[in-house]
Amino acid sequence: MRTIQMTLDDELVKKVDAISKELNTSRSAFTRHALHEAVKQHNIDRLELKHRQGYSAHPVNKEEFSVWEKEQNWGDE
Repeated sequence: MRTIQMTLDDELVKKVDAISKELNTSRSAFTRHALHEAVKQHNIDRLELKHRQGYSAHPVNKEEFSVWEKEQNWGDE
């Protein structure tokens, strides 16, 4: 592991310290977890953007999924 220095505003540090205390963890552990979650969310956002761009470039046409309509069984027949 590496030690890094960060600059944070006082109010954020107070909130992080309060939550860390509530969770019975350290400021560093809380921050590591938060950064891991931020990286995961960034990757999800990137993939969702790529997905939207793909459908914008190649929209679904009406017949694309119609071959499955006969296979659907909603139990109401």
